[in-house]
Amino acid sequence: MKNPLMLVTLALGLSACNMMGSGPVNVTVLGLNDFHGNLVPTGFSGVKVPAPTAANPAATANLAAGGAEIIGGYVNSVRSANPDTLLVGGGDLIGASPVISSLLRDEPSIIALSKMGMSVSALGNHEFDQGLKELMRMQNGGCDSNAPQLACKFDPAYAGASFQYLGANVVDKTSGKPVFPPYKILTTASGVRIAFVGAVTKSTPTIVSPSGVSTLNFLDEADSINKYVPEIKAQGVDAIFVVIHEGGTAKDLYNTAGCTSLTGNIIDIAKRVDPAVNAIISGHTHQGYNCLVPDPAGNNRIVIQGDFYGHLLQRLDLQVDKANHKVLAIKAQNVVMDASTATTIAKDPTETAIVTKAKGLTDAVKGTVIGKIAVPQILRAENEAGESALGDVIADSQLAATKGPDSGAAVIALMNAGGVRADLPDSTNIKPDNSITYGDAFTVQPFGNVLETVTLTGAQLKAVLEQQFDNPAAGQRRMLKVSVGFKYTWTDSAPAGSKVSDLTLNGTPIDPAAKYRVTVNNFLADGGDGFTVFKDGTDRLLQPNLSDVDAFQAFLKANAPVAAPTLDRITKK
Repeated sequence: MKNPLMLVTLALGLSACNMMGSGPVNVTVLGLNDFHGNLVPTGFSGVKVPAPTAANPAATANLAAGGAEIIGGYVNSVRSANPDTLLVGGGDLIGASPVISSLLRDEPSIIALSKMGMSVSALGNHEFDQGLKELMRMQNGGCDSNAPQLACKFDPAYAGASFQYLGANVVDKTSGKPVFPPYKILTTASGVRIAFVGAVTKSTPTIVSPSGVSTLNFLDEADSINKYVPEIKAQGVDAIFVVIHEGGTAKDLYNTAGCTSLTGNIIDIAKRVDPAVNAIISGHTHQGYNCLVPDPAGNNRIVIQGDFYGHLLQRLDLQVDKANHKVLAIKAQNVVMDASTATTIAKDPTETAIVTKAKGLTDAVKGTVIGKIAVPQILRAENEAGESALGDVIADSQLAATKGPDSGAAVIALMNAGGVRADLPDSTNIKPDNSITYGDAFTVQPFGNVLETVTLTGAQLKAVLEQQFDNPAAGQRRMLKVSVGFKYTWTDSAPAGSKVSDLTLNGTPIDPAAKYRVTVNNFLADGGDGFTVFKDGTDRLLQPNLSDVDAFQAFLKANAPVAAPTLDRITKK
C-alpha cells in the first residue's frame, strides 16, 4: 500500500514554530548540487526573462540565477524563520569551475559554502578531478597542492572545508575501507537527529582521469548505502536522508511536484535503497526534478535534484515525531535562486565579501579580450547526428596547435563532449561587439587538461568512434567532436560495433591499416569517458605546457572573427 504521508503534494499545515517535548518538530533540509564553483550568477534556462535590444526588441534571455550571495541570503532567511534548518550538498561543489574559483584552486568556493553553514555533502566525480591527495587537501586544508601556483592564493592559511564530504561507496583498493565517512548524523537546534548517507556515481573512474583514482574502488551505490542503514537505525535517529551524486532525467519541469517521469541510473538505485531512507537528494545529471520513486516496500519516496550552478535549491520541509523517531510528512520543492534585479532575496554580506575578494584576484585575467567570433554565441548544443558547432571549434583549435612537425604532426583532433562546459560566451556574458575574453574561453574549458598526440591505425580510429555508442548509461551516446577535414557516417539501426562507416580525411577514405596522428586531451588519452582504445595509441607525445584552453584562446585570436562551422562532419542515417 502506498504511504500517503510521503506524497510530495501533501500539505499538512505545519505549525508556525517548533515545539519542544512530545509535539512534532518542523525541520527544513536545503540541498545544493553541482555548484561547480559558480560564485556568481549564471543563466538559468528554466526561466526566461525579457532582454530587448535595438536589433531584437522581442528577445528573451535566461534568468540570472545562483551565485554565493543569493544562495547564502536565501539560506539565512530560511534559517532565521526556522533554526531547525540544515544545508547539505549533492556533490560536484567544485571542479569544472569558472575563472573566479578555478584560478584560486576552488578554495573560495569551499570557504563560501562553509560560511553558509553547509554540514555535509556527497562526493561528486568532479571532486576527484585533481586526484585523491588534492581532494583531501580541499577537505582538510593546507597548501601542499599539486598546483602550488594556485593554492593558498585566496587565503594563505587555507583551513579546508568545515563541512564533511561523505562517500559510502568509495573504498581503498588495498584495505577495502571507506576513504571518507560513509555517513554523518546531524542534530538540529531542537534536537532532531538526521543521518545523511553519501555516495557518488560508481562510473567515476570512467569520467575522471583514471590515474587520479587508481587507488580507489567505486562500489555499487545502493548496496553501499544499505550496508550502513542498520548501523544508523541502531543509533535511534529520527530520519535518514541519502545525498548521492547520481541522477536521471524527467520530462516534467523542475517545479512539478510528485513527478513520475523520472528515468536514468537513479531509478534502479532508488528502488533498491532501504525503505528506512526518507528522501534522496541527487545530482550529477544537471537536471531539475521533484519526483516520486517507489522504494522496496512499494512506498513512494522523494527523489529530487536542483539543476546546476546553484540555479535551484532543493527544499524539503519535514514534520518529525521525535518521541517515536519517525517522519510524519515531507513536502519538497525546487526554489529558484533568482539573482535578477527584481529579486526579493537579500544578499549575504559574508558571501559578498568572499566574492568581491575572489573577483579582485581574478578579474584582470578574466576580462582580457583574446579574440572575436562572427556571431553573438557559438553553441555547444548537438544536432541530431551528435555534432556541435562549439565542439568543432575546440577540435579545430587542438588540431591547429599540434599539426606542426615539432608539435605532434597531428592530422585529426577529437574532443569529448563533457569537456565543453558552456556556450561561447555564456548567455549572461554576450558582448555587443562579439568579443571573447579569457574568462569566456576558460568557462568553456575549465579543467586544465593538456594536449596529447598519439598514433592510431585506421582500424583503431574506427574502434574509438564505435565506443561512442557503448556508453555505460543505457540509451545514451557520448559523441566526440571532430576537427575539420575528418568526416564519417553512423547508422542508428546498426548493431553495436558496426555503427560507424565512410570515414574520410580530406576526402580520402581512412585506411584501416594506415597510421594517423590524433590529438586529444590527456583525459581522453588515458581512456577517460570509456574511450579505452586511446590507451593503445603509440608514439605518445604529451605536451604538459600546452593546455586545452591555451590552444583554444590561441585559435580564437589567430582566426578572429571565428565563425560557427557548418555541421557536416558527422552524418547520421
